[in-house]
Amino acid sequence: MLTSIKLAQKTRAVFGGCHVFKACASQRVLKQLSFDGDQSNVSCTRRMSGKGFNVPPSAEFVARVSGIATMCKLPFQETADGLDAAFVGVPIDTGTSNRPGARFGPRHIRAESAMIRLYNGWTKAAPYESIRVADIGDINVNLFDLKDTCKKIREAYRKIVATGCIPLTMGGDHTIAYPILQAVAERHGPVGLIHVDAHADTSDMILGEKIGHGTPFRRCVDEGLLDCKRVVQIGLRGSGYSPDNYEWSRAQGFRVVEAVDCWHKSLVPLMEEVRSQMGTGPVYLSFDIDSLDPAFAPGTGTPEIAGLTPIQGLEIIRGCRGLNLVGCDLVEVAPAYDTTGNTALTGANLLFEMMCVLPKVKYY
Repeated sequence: MLTSIKLAQKTRAVFGGCHVFKACASQRVLKQLSFDGDQSNVSCTRRMSGKGFNVPPSAEFVARVSGIATMCKLPFQETADGLDAAFVGVPIDTGTSNRPGARFGPRHIRAESAMIRLYNGWTKAAPYESIRVADIGDINVNLFDLKDTCKKIREAYRKIVATGCIPLTMGGDHTIAYPILQAVAERHGPVGLIHVDAHADTSDMILGEKIGHGTPFRRCVDEGLLDCKRVVQIGLRGSGYSPDNYEWSRAQGFRVVEAVDCWHKSLVPLMEEVRSQMGTGPVYLSFDIDSLDPAFAPGTGTPEIAGLTPIQGLEIIRGCRGLNLVGCDLVEVAPAYDTTGNTALTGANLLFEMMCVLPKVKYY
């Protein structure tokens, strides 16, 4: 019986075991099991590459249900220092306008991510052989003060991006995109934006407030954080407060792709156009789980019928390969409204796909 996992003594960022990587014919990560005399206590160790890439334990040797839940069962470390990319949670839902519960998104996404393996079986991406990534935990938010929470998020992300690390964020409601983009644009300048959502999130005010999950991209435009000619919004739909819900977006120069224009078709051709639109400049990817039809992702706060499929979601993210991605988020998973866990599972897989299209990730 597997009863323990041996961790490195000097750092939580690397699983215990040999740090020497000897490539085998298939170039796959080697695994080694060590047993004590009666085989009642087993330590699972993993060999690392010479560059110290973090490699999650395989479910072939470590039970998925064991251990503390981190994203993809990656090591946890407290800062982004030394990382190429980091999974980070922002557990807030105090910016929501309908059903709350997205504050529990990060922990459920982490739990469901135990199903994800080392390689992308479709695209042959091998992130753990090419970039150093870890889970750096959650931002310590203020659940009683949304403005203070935004300040805490902005300050935390300044530290993350200052290290050169690319943040892969688990929300949390979509309010978080605003302070994250403040930090990202402070480092990179105005960024292109691929925004996948049922809603444009460009309202000026909601119930007299300027900050909420329906306003982040309006605030970003106000502050010059976006390169508006390199913004695309995909999957927008639903009833609205005016005859043209997206007039303001178009007036800023955004490309708007409504959900109805995505029905019954592959989005691969669309993403070829989006890559051309984004060019070589820095790009941020923001993916609201409610962009997917609620038949696939019911666990969210503001569901809208007739949305995208998970297949189209994958086409969008995989279509970002080759772009200069400087950050990604997956927001609005509210687990209480999906007792199957499938919404969080879908979110976890979409985040893994985002990691697979980051710069420097190798493909077989």
